[in-house]
Order: sequence, then structure tokens, then C-alpha cells
Amino acid sequence: MDNGVAENSSPTRPKWRKVAYGGMQPGFDDNHTDESFLEDIVMNANVVKRDMLKVMQDSVSISEYLCIVALVGLVWTYTLRSTLDETSLLYLDVSLLGSGFLLLLLTEEMLSVNLLLHYLLNVFFFTTGLYVLAPIYQTLTRSISSDSIWAVTVPLLMLHLFLHDYSGSTVRAPGALNNPTLTSCISLNASIVASVFIASRLPSSIHVFAIMLFSLQVFLFAPLITYCIKKYSFRLHLCFAFSLMAMTLAFVYTLHRLLFVLLLGLLVFVTVVCPYWLIRLQEYKFEINGPWDEAKLCFAVTD
Repeated sequence: MDNGVAENSSPTRPKWRKVAYGGMQPGFDDNHTDESFLEDIVMNANVVKRDMLKVMQDSVSISEYLCIVALVGLVWTYTLRSTLDETSLLYLDVSLLGSGFLLLLLTEEMLSVNLLLHYLLNVFFFTTGLYVLAPIYQTLTRSISSDSIWAVTVPLLMLHLFLHDYSGSTVRAPGALNNPTLTSCISLNASIVASVFIASRLPSSIHVFAIMLFSLQVFLFAPLITYCIKKYSFRLHLCFAFSLMAMTLAFVYTLHRLLFVLLLGLLVFVTVVCPYWLIRLQEYKFEINGPWDEAKLCFAVTD
């Protein structure tokens, strides 16, 4: 009888409740879970099914910019070999500037007269500052050997390619909502430093002005032009990109056949092999979500 009284007088164990706050519940550990803990598990809820053709089309932008940088390297090489003189470089600069503004006018719908005049004024100040600074750039690395210059320039170009924003432009396009990222600005600075190093090996200040104007036109405005073309028409973007690849491969072939093979292999690797790897790796992606995930706000927090 005493045992029955003792059993009836003993407190019943409270039921465990799933609460976010309130401290430890009596009779349960802090990390206690019941049998319903794994009922809310969700597997591969955010895994995106990618299409091979779509990924290859997106990778064309990377291959396109690789060809642009390769063309800059070709112009640098021909200029250092005295194959291109300063007059040819100035004609090339003027033709690139004119064709760039023409493409911008044809592909950009939000381009107004005031914005065009703003671009032209910036180009004027830009070229004037380059012409004034050209004698300084010419003597900037006089005490450094050419091998050291190339040893620094190549890693700078690799850093430029690694940090470049292939989905946008460092120069803010008309109507763009987002500003350039920090990594894209670092990429642009690396290309400018590499251009200064190459320009400092040239014999005259006109050479330096022409090659710097060419390099900065390409590194600053080529991403803007390609971004506007892609936004205007994706089919036109593909045609422009493949034409640029064919032209670059033809020029590289005339310079060196081994470089041609390396560039062709790199373009195939970026455009075909990497998308194939990405699609294959998606099969092994395993993501789980459940009650242990951090809470996410479903509304925007404003002041």
C-alpha cells in the first residue's frame, strides 16, 4: 500500500515541447529531440537542374573576354617588336573608339544625348591626362630589366582574368542597378598596372600614349560594349563572340603555332569541358534542410 501511495505521489514527467526560447525544459537535456525531429527533413530542395547547352552559352562570355585579353597581348608583342609603329597604333585607337561608340548607340536603348556628351567629355579628359603622363610612364621602369617586367606583367594579367566580372562591366552601363564590385575594381587596376609596365619599355612618349590609350580602351570599355550587346540581343552576342574567337585564333596562329594550340585548347576547355564537368558534378550534390537550419527572414528589414 505504501508503494502505491508513493507511485501516485511522484510527479509525472512533463512532455517535451519544441520551443525556440525559454531555456532548458525540466527532465530533458538542452540538445534533446523527439521522434518527430527528422519528419521535416528536406533533401535537395535548392539544387538547380542545369542544362548543358545553357551552361555552354553562358561560358561564351568567359571565352570571349579571354580572346580580348589575347588580342591585347598580341598588340603589345607586335609593338615591342616594332611591327606596329605609333601611327598605326593611333589609327587603331581612333577606329576602336569610333566603333565602340557606334555599337553603344546601336545597342543601348537608354542612351541619351546628355549621357553621350558625358561619355565624350570623359574620353577627352581621359586622353588628355594620358598624353600629359606619357613621358612619366616612359621612364617609370627604366632601372628594371625586361625579364622582370614580363615576370610581373603575366601574373597581373592572370589576376585580372581571375577577378574580372564576366557577367557585367566595371564601367557602369546606362540603366544598370548595381555598382561594380570590389573584385572587378581590383581586376581593372591589375590590368592598368600591367599596361603601364609594358608601355614603359617603348622608345618614345607617343608610343607610350598610343599603347596606353589602346590598353585602357580595351580593359575599360570592351566589357561595357560586350555587356550592351548581350543585353540587346543574345544571338548577336553569340555571333560577335564566335567571330572574335575566330579572329583571335587566326592572329595567334600567325604569331606562333604552339600559342595557337594552347589558346584553342583553353577555349575548348572553358566552353565545353567545364560546363560538362559542372553538369556531371550536379549529380553528386546532396543538400539536406530541416529544423536545425537557421531561421531566415521572409521580409525586408528597413529602418
